[in-house]
Amino acid sequence: MATKSKTLPLSKRGFNFEMLMWIFTRLSALAMYALILFAIIGALVMGARNQMNLADVLRWGFMPNNTHVLSTDVPDLTPWATSFWRLAGSVLLLVATAHGVHGLVAIADDYIVSHAGRNIVRVISIVFMLTMMGIGLYILWTS
Repeated sequence: MATKSKTLPLSKRGFNFEMLMWIFTRLSALAMYALILFAIIGALVMGARNQMNLADVLRWGFMPNNTHVLSTDVPDLTPWATSFWRLAGSVLLLVATAHGVHGLVAIADDYIVSHAGRNIVRVISIVFMLTMMGIGLYILWTS
């Protein structure tokens, strides 16, 4: 005889931190897809369809940065050197980093038994995340 699965109705679940992080994970993934699609469309509008190969277009999609493509086949990279594209790259960097670190912390929580160990991993992850975000933003805005 099959056992009946236990489900908790939405009215009894409530809105807690775990629910908030579940929503964040889904929305940040959608935001990354939207930003990548936006950057690829921007590359195509600015002439990438005639002057770049697919690998270059995808590279622009994942990090629109005016110093990223070192190819001499692209005559003018000034459209990408604007604050708008640096801001788009910054948003992608922040969302992707936060999404990835949350995923790593969620996996670590499954394997770390002690409460203190989980807190140590979370603090280390937050420090590492903020450091990487700072380095990435510095590179994007000063190059």
